[in-house]
Amino acid sequence: MRPISYTRATGTADAIAAVIADPQSHFLAGGTTEIDLLRQNVLTPRRLVDINDLPLTGVEGMPDGSLRIGALARMSQVAQSPVVRERFPLVAEALELGASAQLRNMASMGGNMMQRVRCGYFRDSTSPCNKRVPGSGCSAIEGTSRGHAVLGTSAHCIATHPSDVAVALAALGARIRTEGPGGDRSYSFEEFFLLPGDTPDREHPLEHGELITVIEVPSVPIARRSTYLKVRDRESYEFALVSVAAALALADGLVLDVRLALGGVGTRPWRAERAEEFLLGAPAIPQNFHEAARVELAAARPTAMNAFKVELACRAVVRALGTLTGSPS
Repeated sequence: MRPISYTRATGTADAIAAVIADPQSHFLAGGTTEIDLLRQNVLTPRRLVDINDLPLTGVEGMPDGSLRIGALARMSQVAQSPVVRERFPLVAEALELGASAQLRNMASMGGNMMQRVRCGYFRDSTSPCNKRVPGSGCSAIEGTSRGHAVLGTSAHCIATHPSDVAVALAALGARIRTEGPGGDRSYSFEEFFLLPGDTPDREHPLEHGELITVIEVPSVPIARRSTYLKVRDRESYEFALVSVAAALALADGLVLDVRLALGGVGTRPWRAERAEEFLLGAPAIPQNFHEAARVELAAARPTAMNAFKVELACRAVVRALGTLTGSPS
């Protein structure tokens, strides 16, 4: 048994200072993933700084149509927020399809952005894993990889990003604000969720002691017509094989605006910009939806075990967009 000291912070500055003071300390929010990793000896901090008393729980719709989500707002709280359900229904749907009701009541939004991959080799401290021990190898590439990524992979890691709501937020162009030793910062999702490349152990750009405070969602009027589709092996409490966050606006049968992001297939929440570009101005018909998905998935690098995800993702995109146009396949 490893001793871990515990501190409960009452102010943001105090929490940040407490973590900075000890390089072996971590923030503790909902703890729904972190406690598991402590038990599995994947994380081995010397001290936990509990931040649950910090005033970061607000969910606020702004006059310009944007949204501010406090980092400590619970998943269930955000999903039930009237302003989220009205302006960004895909966010509410993604949250309600993630985890279990018990976990959604406990897990924080900031913690959701920081959750670690579900790769079994990462969580097995006896298996080589470049994400857990840099340079040790990737067991998944030649091992069990049915649930792993096909987009954004590298020779060093093919783990899939596990979050549902991050996929919806990626489609909306959300930003993550932080406070820390370098002052206040703001990151786009592309800046925040790093591709594995040669350094899969580095999943985000945060410094030690840098704390997520707010998730900002810009005004996206087409999000009022949006959906989140999740394909999984069982109906509840399961991670996505493939998911699609989609928002669509039409004019005279043509795609006037579109937002698409994919989950379950990427090493980070995957904004499908190539598919969006293909669809803009095109007739909103299933053939074009499928071709747009194929354009996006052309960069896929599947293993023999997860090659099915390429076609599954294409079909899921067609289904999601078809639902928004009233012609589900």
